[in-house]
Amino acid sequence: MKVSVVGLGKLGAPLLAVLASRGFDVCGIDINETSVQKINSGIAPVQEPGLQELLTAHADRIRATTDWAAGIIDTDITFIIVPTPSGADGAFKNDYILSAIDKIGAALRQKSTYHLVVVNSTTMPGSVGGPIQQRLEAASGKQVGGEIGLCYNPEFIALGNVIKGLLNPDFILIGESDSRAGAVLSELYSTVVGAVPVARMNFVNAELTKISVNTYVTMKISFANMLGEICGRLEGADVDVVTAAIGKDTRIGTKYLRGGTGYGGPCFPRDTIAFSVVSDRVGVEATLATATHAINERQVDRLIGVIEEYADKDDTIAVLGLSYKPDTNVIEQSQGIMLATALSQLGYRVVAHDPLANEASRAVLGRNIEIVDTPEQALAQSAVGVLMVPWPEYLAFFGSTEWRGDTRAIIDCWRAIDRDIEGVALVQLGAGQAGQAAPIPAASALRRRAN
Repeated sequence: MKVSVVGLGKLGAPLLAVLASRGFDVCGIDINETSVQKINSGIAPVQEPGLQELLTAHADRIRATTDWAAGIIDTDITFIIVPTPSGADGAFKNDYILSAIDKIGAALRQKSTYHLVVVNSTTMPGSVGGPIQQRLEAASGKQVGGEIGLCYNPEFIALGNVIKGLLNPDFILIGESDSRAGAVLSELYSTVVGAVPVARMNFVNAELTKISVNTYVTMKISFANMLGEICGRLEGADVDVVTAAIGKDTRIGTKYLRGGTGYGGPCFPRDTIAFSVVSDRVGVEATLATATHAINERQVDRLIGVIEEYADKDDTIAVLGLSYKPDTNVIEQSQGIMLATALSQLGYRVVAHDPLANEASRAVLGRNIEIVDTPEQALAQSAVGVLMVPWPEYLAFFGSTEWRGDTRAIIDCWRAIDRDIEGVALVQLGAGQAGQAAPIPAASALRRRAN
């Protein structure tokens, strides 16, 4: 079985490499010539742990091209992993998928054998079985469920953990046009991941399942953050103790139940909003999704309220962690970026650092926020430091390094620093202690102060 992958970005390139590692001959297709050239040269086109190693080890089964027909006709299955950006209303847009479908369909007109098309990009319920299927049939001149098959197969993975997530999923979600299409895709996954549960269903159920899973996960994150706010204002309370206890209940579990900063990245915020859009469209009030998003939206203001207990207006604040999570350079919906921006707007001088995301952050933060090469450089000139992302590099730094400067306080959003720092107040967010009991300013008050 030969496989083609359309889109060689942050998910497509790892999928290409994982499939090759499981013995499939794979062809990547992209309109970006640079990405294609890198794949053909054995170079990872994106930053992702483990990707370069897989590309190097299985280069003999990997190729890439900008020629859609050449990449598709010689394969049996085509995966589509292209962006589905959110529109102004929060719904996902299918423009890139439909453009890819036109090119795939044109190639399939030249093919006489069965071919399966798999949409991996997240879509709104009704998209795959509606405009996407219609476009595929029109472009190919073939009928879905007959000469060609169509599946919806979104991944539940996080950047920085894509390879591991692809190889060790909790389950495989398949929305299928017909039983043959679903069986072909299930067979491929049996080779890739082994005996993992597979949920096969129609398109609309699968599309709703995808955004429902991520909305439920964000609900757990916001619940843990709400507990963190409460614990931070109760003397002797500790959010880690509370969440560890309630996580022992099998109805709840410990995954994602950790108070810290708000959630970010390319999936969680968008999927939660999209869930609300779907609910609105069918006349259902998505109260839980709305509350989840509202709690997440106030996390930066909550943190600023803590910072203001330790900082004067002319102080410099160090923000450590600009990616949305460890092990990735992605800054989309990053809480660190939001915090640095908000502090700068309030008149503070801000310096920032991230092990991987410095370059991407410079383009977003502009000249008002200084980005430095090491956490030591950031803290040496700051009165207050904020640990936003629990990068292993930061934990090692705080575990062994002393720095010179006038730092008065370190705010540890994840309670990850496990030692006292001489001469510096360690404020662990979500643990009841001095400095967190004062009322947190509302966003409107912060805006007034900025003006």
